[in-house]
Amino acid sequence: MRAHVEPAAGSSDDSSPLVLIRSLLPGLARAEQRVAQVVLADAASVAHRSITEVAEEASTSETTVTRFCKAIGIGGYPELRLALAAETARSAARGSREVGGDIGPGDRLTDVVAKIAFADARAVEETADQLDIEVLGTVIAALAAARRVDVYGVGASAFVAMDFQQKLHRIGRTAFAWTDVHMALTSAALLAEGDVAVGVSHTGSTSDTVDALAHAGHNGACTVALTNYPRSPVADVADHVLTTAARETTFRSGAMASRIAQLTVIDCLFIGVAQRHHDTARQALISTYDAISDRRLDARPDGRRSQRDSR
Repeated sequence: MRAHVEPAAGSSDDSSPLVLIRSLLPGLARAEQRVAQVVLADAASVAHRSITEVAEEASTSETTVTRFCKAIGIGGYPELRLALAAETARSAARGSREVGGDIGPGDRLTDVVAKIAFADARAVEETADQLDIEVLGTVIAALAAARRVDVYGVGASAFVAMDFQQKLHRIGRTAFAWTDVHMALTSAALLAEGDVAVGVSHTGSTSDTVDALAHAGHNGACTVALTNYPRSPVADVADHVLTTAARETTFRSGAMASRIAQLTVIDCLFIGVAQRHHDTARQALISTYDAISDRRLDARPDGRRSQRDSR
C-alpha cells in the first residue's frame, strides 16, 4: 500500500460533514452504514436528537453510533450534533433549497431540469469546499515538472481522462489518455521516476484503473487518484488522493454528476500547471488556436458565412 495524505487534511473549514459521510459510506461497517443513512436522510433533525433516538432508528446500539462518529473522524456524538447544526445553519444562511432527491419516472420535465441543475451545482460547490488545497498544490507541482503524464479512466471517467489529456496537450505538456486496460498497462510499464500517472475513478474500485495506476507506481512514477471515495482501492495505490463530492441517484449514474465534479478538479489542475508555465502555455494556446481557426465557417478567409448566418 502506498502512503497518501488523508483527504481531510488541508481541506476547507467550510467542508460539509454530510459530504464527508457520503464519501466514507462504502467503507463503513454495515451497522455504521445504517447510522450514516439516518444522518444523511435528515441531518437537521439528527442535530437535535439524542444518541438513543438515532441508535433506535438505525436498529443498532449507542456504542455503534459512537463508533460511526470515530470512523468518520468526529470525536463523538456531541461533536457530530454540533457539526450537523453548523451545516444546517450554513445552508439556511446561503438560502439553499434542496430540490427533490431522486428523479422519479413521473416527474415533470420542469422538475427534472430543476433537480439536475441543483445536483450539478451542488456537486461543483461541495467538491470545491472539500478539496484539499495542500494536496492539490503538490499534485500541480508534480504535473508541472513531469516528463510525461499518463491518465487512466474507463467508462464515464474516460471522457474526463481525455479532457485532461487534451488540456495538457494544448499547452505543450506531453500527456496521454488511456481508456483501454491493455494500452493502459502497456503505458504504465514504460513509466519511471519523473513521470506522473493519474487514475480517474468515481467509485475508486474500477479494476482497470486501479491496476494501471498500481503498475505505474511500481515502476517509480508519481501516482494520483481522483475519486469520490478516499477509502477505496484506487486511493490505496496512489501517492496523492484528490476527492470529488458528487451525489448519485437512480437516473444519475457515474456518467453525470460525478463527471462534472471530476472536471472541476481537472480544471483546477490544468490552470495550476498553466500558471507555472505561463509564457509557454500562453504561446501554445495561441498557436493551437491559430492552427484550427480557419476550420470555423464564420472565420474563413474566403468570406463564406457560417451555416448559422446563412439561415
